[in-house]
Amino acid sequence: MIELTHLCKRFGKRGEISAVADVSFCAPTGQITGLLGPNGAGKTTLLRMLSTLLVPDEGSARVAGFDVVTERQQVRRHIGVLSDARGLYPRLSAVENIAYFGALYGMSARALNERISLLLGMLDMRALAHRKTEGFSQGERMKVAIARALIHDPPVVLLDEPTNGLDVMSVRLLRGFLRLLRDQGKCLIFSSHVMSEVAALCDTIVVLNRGRLLVQGTVDDFRSQTTRASLEDAFFALLEDDEQKRSVI
Repeated sequence: MIELTHLCKRFGKRGEISAVADVSFCAPTGQITGLLGPNGAGKTTLLRMLSTLLVPDEGSARVAGFDVVTERQQVRRHIGVLSDARGLYPRLSAVENIAYFGALYGMSARALNERISLLLGMLDMRALAHRKTEGFSQGERMKVAIARALIHDPPVVLLDEPTNGLDVMSVRLLRGFLRLLRDQGKCLIFSSHVMSEVAALCDTIVVLNRGRLLVQGTVDDFRSQTTRASLEDAFFALLEDDEQKRSVI
């Protein structure tokens, strides 16, 4: 489970840029929580605070029961992070990239080998296993990045727009894999701009705009609040309404 309470993060010399402002919500275990919002809404900043890369200015967040500020090491042991920067070591093979991260988590050789074998099968990447990652396609790189993030079998998974640049088959594979992780009882936060992905995958949706939480609920809850049939129409209606309220203020 992930719990955010009045979380805030500001940037600028005087803290004049509010990237995340007073955000509170809960992402339950055994569910995929979709994080939606336009560019600049605060999604990536929020995920970086949850992964302990940024320290909140105010409020608190707990990941798998651990505080992201006072228990940073425990949080890192319990999360798998897939960001939009999927940097791999190009001179290493897929397996070597994955094994390196497993070693950083202190996994034994036996546990590491068993876990790698399992992930290679789950992600259909045995043909890639011993190839150097230099020259991999975007979809192949995604598979390695996912395996690397999940090598230590974390209970919490954070994904920042993981389908960017992927072909149809890779997106389909990723969707199936995320559903499998959910069914295994993991807590997932999935950030995306693609409404069809969110509608197909997510149990709960959280919408941010200009750093503030607009709504949290199921896809059906979301649609009912805007009386729009499609998720995309509901999303834009909600943003337009929020912008109109801000212009009045």
